[in-house]
Amino acid sequence: MGKRFRMSTALDVDDLLMECIPYAIRLANEKYKFDPPLTIYEVDRWGKLGTRADVIFEFFDDPEFFRTQPVMEGAKEFIRKLSKMTDVFISTSVIPKFMGIRAERIMQEFPDIPPEHIYMGTRKDKLNVDILFDDGMHNVVNSNAAYPILLRRPWNQNATGVLAVNNYDEFLKLVEVILSSYARVDEESKDTNIIALVGPSGSGKTEIARELIARSDRFEKLVSYTSKAPSKNEDGWYNFVSKPEFFEMMEQGLFFESTMYAGHGFGSKKADVDAILNRGKTVIAILDICGAMSLKTIYKDVSLVYVKRDKRSLLRSILEKDCPDEDKVSRIISIDDERQNEDLCDHAVRGDDPQKAAEEILTFLGIKE
Repeated sequence: MGKRFRMSTALDVDDLLMECIPYAIRLANEKYKFDPPLTIYEVDRWGKLGTRADVIFEFFDDPEFFRTQPVMEGAKEFIRKLSKMTDVFISTSVIPKFMGIRAERIMQEFPDIPPEHIYMGTRKDKLNVDILFDDGMHNVVNSNAAYPILLRRPWNQNATGVLAVNNYDEFLKLVEVILSSYARVDEESKDTNIIALVGPSGSGKTEIARELIARSDRFEKLVSYTSKAPSKNEDGWYNFVSKPEFFEMMEQGLFFESTMYAGHGFGSKKADVDAILNRGKTVIAILDICGAMSLKTIYKDVSLVYVKRDKRSLLRSILEKDCPDEDKVSRIISIDDERQNEDLCDHAVRGDDPQKAAEEILTFLGIKE
């Protein structure tokens, strides 16, 4: 049986429902005629940076800025869809003198949200909701919501170990998965042509993927792209590119999913997935939960398999990795946050024994060797 009550979702406003930083950048370029123009990618973290991008803060003290903030493309339809799935609340950080303007704009632009569902203030950690959707990493990390979800933006690109999406469609798919996880009675095998292995670093995803591929030629690995330096045990699973090349590929829209992890870019191409499917193969992909949600947004027959392992084994595996200490720290920090992702997956296996895990996955999928 599923929950008898509707889940609740709290939404940020700035850069989630209404343009804020991109709008301030456009105003700054119009006023100061920057050459080259100021871009959103120069705002790579929140707060004053000691760069020319700091000029945008002058607009945040102008009431006209808040009266004229453009509504983000697709935001109204997004609210209508989400309102059918959960109760929707607004949680917005705005200084007191602009609260009236902000409330008026919200009521005017988003009439589907009841006025009594509008909350203002910076202490989003005090909100008692099931899901929080925000572009502020500090709000996501400190949230008491069961599922705090980050909207990827240049200023949070180094966020690690949190649920994150790139757009409204991915968020709605994630909410759908969350709701279905509460209603799921028991596991059933399913037809699938894409298997995504997710789980914390060191859980054994790569070893399980290799075991599946070794057992049957029906499986083919999805080779992703990364800007981090090659390390042992990853040969053949990544195309290694420079960071400028990675960002250029992002700009060209080549990735169906991309993320920054410990300062490194990771991304996968839809064209590569389609090529494997066109060869009549089953895709084996190793992704974080965000990439897995992107897959579910695009394709129907996707099975998410969570690979788990006890914390001591995870720590030992991470510490033994051939990677910089900073990378190891990021992986260790994310361990506890990764655990909640098991509830979002279709099946779970232990990574201690890759052969046994592969057998369990084949059984779950109804595949005979």
